[in-house]
Amino acid sequence: MSFCPGPPAPPGGSSIQEQRGRWERKRSRTARELVQTEQRYVQQLQLVTTYFVEILKAKGTLTQDIRESIFSSIKAIHSVNQSLLVHLENGYFGRGFDQMCPHLHHYNIYVDNIYNASKVLGVQLKKNKAFRRFKKLQEARPEFNNQKLEDLLQLPVQRIDQYKHFLQDLTANTSPDNPEFQQLSRAVSVVCDVSQRIQDNARCHENHLQLCRVQKLLKGRKTKVSAAGRWYIREGWLKVVPPKGADVQPKMFFLFSDMLLQAKRCGPLRLSSGDRFSGQRAYPLQDCTVEKVFGHTRSQGGLLSLTFPKAKLLLMSCNQEELNDWYQSLSSAVGKLQSKQTVVHQRDELCRRPLRPTADAAGSRKRNMVSGETSAHAQKPPAEWGGSAPKRMKQCDAPEQSSAEASTSSCVIL
Repeated sequence: MSFCPGPPAPPGGSSIQEQRGRWERKRSRTARELVQTEQRYVQQLQLVTTYFVEILKAKGTLTQDIRESIFSSIKAIHSVNQSLLVHLENGYFGRGFDQMCPHLHHYNIYVDNIYNASKVLGVQLKKNKAFRRFKKLQEARPEFNNQKLEDLLQLPVQRIDQYKHFLQDLTANTSPDNPEFQQLSRAVSVVCDVSQRIQDNARCHENHLQLCRVQKLLKGRKTKVSAAGRWYIREGWLKVVPPKGADVQPKMFFLFSDMLLQAKRCGPLRLSSGDRFSGQRAYPLQDCTVEKVFGHTRSQGGLLSLTFPKAKLLLMSCNQEELNDWYQSLSSAVGKLQSKQTVVHQRDELCRRPLRPTADAAGSRKRNMVSGETSAHAQKPPAEWGGSAPKRMKQCDAPEQSSAEASTSSCVIL
C-alpha cells in the first residue's frame, strides 16, 4: 500500500488558523461563564437592595447613618452592574467594561467600608432586637435560598477579583486587531487597581487585628502598641544572654516594623485567662545593627547580637531554623527603616539651598559690581541683580515622618 501525500499546506497558514481557533474557543468559554456569573451576581445584589435597603428605609428599623454604614454604596453598584449585564448579554464585552470603569469608584467606597460594615452589622444584631428579627424573616424567603446577609455583603469584594481573572482571560484570547482589545486592556488595568486596593485594605485590617491582639496580651496601659505606620511582623520566645555571665533568661519578644518589644510573663500560666505579659523594654530599630554570632554554622541554635546606640542585646535560640527566621526578619525591618531614612535625608538635602552667598562669592560679586556696573544700577537691591533665594519647603509640604523615624534611638524602659 503506497502513501501519496497531499498538496503541501501553505507555510505557517494552518498553525495560525489553529491558534486563532483555540483563542476563539477559550474566549467563548470565558465569555459564557462571565455572562452566567454576572446574571447570578446581579440577582443577588437585587435581593439586598430590595429586601433590605429599600424595606429598611421604608420601615425605619435602622437610622440612615447605620444603614449607610452597613450597606454603603451597594445600591449604586447594583445599578452599575445592571447596565453592564445588558452589554454582556448582547456580546459587547469591551464596550460594557469600558463604560463601567468610570463608575468603579462606587466599588472603591464599598471595599474601603467593608470591615466597618461587618462591625456595625454585628453590633446591630447584638443590640437591636427588631433588626435581628427582620433579618431572620428576610433570609427565610425562598428567593434567598438559605443565603445570609453577611455572605451577600461580601459579594462585591469577591466579584472584583473574579472580574480581574475574566478580563485577563478575555484579553489574552482576543486578537490585538479586534476593536475590543484596547477596551479590555484598559479595563484590566482599572480593575487590577481596585483589586490591589482590596488586598491593601485586607493587609491593613489584619495588621490592625494583630496590634490589638498584642495590646490585649500586655498588662496595663504603659506599653502602647498601636501607632500610625507600625506593622506587626512576628513574636516568639528568645533567651536573653546577660553581659556578666549570669544565667540566660527566656523572654517574649514582639517584633514590629519600627521596634522590638521585650516582655516577661505575668505570674503562672492559667488556662482560663491565657498568657499575659508585662512590657520591659522597647528597642527602636532605627539605628540598630543585627549580626549573627555563630548562628551561621550548622550547630544547634546560635546567638544574635543587636547593637543600639545606648544598649546591646544578645539573644539565643536552640532552634537553628527559628534563629535564622529571626535574623531575616530583624535584618529586613532594620534595612527598610534605614532606606526610608536615607530617602528622607536626600529629599531634605535637595530642599536646602544656601540663603546667603559665601564670603568669597560675596566679595567677588562686590568687586564685579563696582568695576562693571553704573552707579544707578549698583543701587538696586541684591534680589534684583542676583536672583531671589529659593523658598524653603513649607512645613505642610515636607515629607511626613513615620512613627519609626520619629522615635528615639535608645531603648525605652517600660
